[in-house]
Amino acid sequence: MAGKKAHVSETPATQALRLRAIPVQLHVYDYVDHGGTAESARQLGVQEHAVIKTLVMQDESAKPLIVLMHGDRSVSTKNLARQIARKSIEPCKPEVAQRHTGYQVGGTSPFGIRKQMPVYVEASVLELPIIYINAGRRGCLMSIEPRVLVDLLAAQPVNCAL
Repeated sequence: MAGKKAHVSETPATQALRLRAIPVQLHVYDYVDHGGTAESARQLGVQEHAVIKTLVMQDESAKPLIVLMHGDRSVSTKNLARQIARKSIEPCKPEVAQRHTGYQVGGTSPFGIRKQMPVYVEASVLELPIIYINAGRRGCLMSIEPRVLVDLLAAQPVNCAL
């Protein structure tokens, strides 16, 4: 199944990309609570490794940051903290993440976020030909070239996958 064909209203993420003339293709699927990237990949018929999670984390001073990670991998917060010269990194609580980004957890995109923050991307994500990343709404991913992460977000490559 290639995803449902449905009209999806614009989100801050899709608007941010449209305003910069970045081509995106939207992929709608039936959102399942706690289904995560495995569920969206299954419904869209794509590899979970190419579905990129947008994780909102914070350092020891509660300063937020975004980590973009393969759907089938986890983040080593210790390795990440070491690489970005922080004492510690931990996930934000869902309500804090929503306050920082303006997106509901499960629909968080790194594009069009409410509060600017540093973005880190697992280096191997940038080697993929195409990635599927949240479009700013639960049940909707967009496919883009990974270089857009660096070009638009100044995403810094890291090696922190588990």
